[in-house]
Amino acid sequence: MLCYQLIFPPSPCPSLREGSLKETALRLFFNCITPKGLFFLKSEDNIKGILIAGTGSGCGKTTVSLGLIAAFARRGLRVVPFKVGPDFIDPGHHTSVCKAFGQKSVSRNLDGWMLSKDYNIRCFRKHTRTADIAVVEGVMGLFDGYDGKSEAGSAAQMAKWLGLPVLLITGASGMARSAAALVQGFERFDADLHFAAVLFNYIGSPRHLTYLKEAMEGHVSMPCIGGMIRDAEVGIPERHLGLVTSQEQALSADRVEKLADIVESHMDVGQLLAGLPDMDFSPLPEIRAETEKKNTVRIGVAWDRAFCFYYRDNLDILSSFGAEPVFFSPITDSTLPENLDGLYLGGGYPELSAASLSENARMRDDIRGMSEKGMPVYAECGGFMYLCEEISDTEGKTYPMTGIFPFRTAMFPRLRALGYREIRLKSDTVLGTSGLRMRGHEFHYSGIRDNEDTGNAGQAENVYIVSDRAGQTDKAGGFQTRRTLGSYIHLHFGSEPAAARHFVRTCREYQQERIGT
Repeated sequence: MLCYQLIFPPSPCPSLREGSLKETALRLFFNCITPKGLFFLKSEDNIKGILIAGTGSGCGKTTVSLGLIAAFARRGLRVVPFKVGPDFIDPGHHTSVCKAFGQKSVSRNLDGWMLSKDYNIRCFRKHTRTADIAVVEGVMGLFDGYDGKSEAGSAAQMAKWLGLPVLLITGASGMARSAAALVQGFERFDADLHFAAVLFNYIGSPRHLTYLKEAMEGHVSMPCIGGMIRDAEVGIPERHLGLVTSQEQALSADRVEKLADIVESHMDVGQLLAGLPDMDFSPLPEIRAETEKKNTVRIGVAWDRAFCFYYRDNLDILSSFGAEPVFFSPITDSTLPENLDGLYLGGGYPELSAASLSENARMRDDIRGMSEKGMPVYAECGGFMYLCEEISDTEGKTYPMTGIFPFRTAMFPRLRALGYREIRLKSDTVLGTSGLRMRGHEFHYSGIRDNEDTGNAGQAENVYIVSDRAGQTDKAGGFQTRRTLGSYIHLHFGSEPAAARHFVRTCREYQQERIGT
């Protein structure tokens, strides 16, 4: 027999048995209360889920996603968020909104190109075990992905893999009847997709929304659940590099509440919830990692406003092979944590904190010294910049960094690299032996100075063969000196867990050298 729970803030009501007179009466009563509908009746055996997609980039997916996460959490629902694609910033904001309501959910990346279908489904099922609702934010436009020929990497592909209905966000500024044609095209493009509803964004007035709804009548099957008027006060601060990270500027409690208020007042959240089917997201049998009955290794993980771009799964996969992440700040900590066996420096915006990073000379010396002693070090993008000789900002001012790699990096006014990458190791590295393949993503405005020959860089060996969408590229991708590996490419260990296992093994070898066993 199914068991239902009526959640009514500030505290849950007792569980109710399906079909009871009490349950029926409460259903009828709460269906008649205010439009905000502060209730949710769910089966404990199933959860609900929604994928929030857009007609294109810039239509407001992130604002709507954050607002819905906040609105659901404020209703007392346990929300588990995800992000389709390789983005690091949106998941950070998802997580901070959950945290604002006392929830410990961590947003994770799902990706149809970097990761297999099986991996994505297992990741989703594993982390929704205790959820009431899963909120998945899409990437770019609904059907946009790796290329124009397939659905690989798209939000549409992920919706079908996970069996999620789609909430379509449509920017309707300057549109009336044409908006119906646009929505109709999305609705008919892929017959295997199920749409929960459409939400119009950037509308001019309530009367504008009336025009849009009238235009849809008889042409579009999915319901319209509302329209949002642009409100700059709830937008997420941006710069040319993208949104401001949650580490730099966390969403305040007031802003989170306003996000929820805006969503509740401009869309029928109750109708959306009621239309979502209960779905069986039961976990699949786990594939256990190959455990080694040896000592745990302590891996220092750089974590502050300069370094906060990590796939959460990367840390979890390292942990599954026996690593203990030990977080530290290259900005504020004077020295590394004690008894480390390895270092992992992720991406971020080190150029914005270049002065602080440079001034912390003791930390720079400490990291360079550990590298020279043979400690395994893995660095990506911003972390790689920190391991080079210097960072120059757009005004030409330079800041000394650790100097492990013999390169000087600089910020440029235009984008230097963007897109998915597959790498193959052409030498043995801290991530694996020659021939190992992994997938990741690259996005940065900085680069190694153009007058430097990266193919002849002294002790830094180019160890990656890189392929992009057009095929193999001759651009240098990854450099290794001693046991230190650095690259502009963010790799997802879920694409090849053996890389994480090899890194942990290398850290364990160093541990044995360090303690003399």
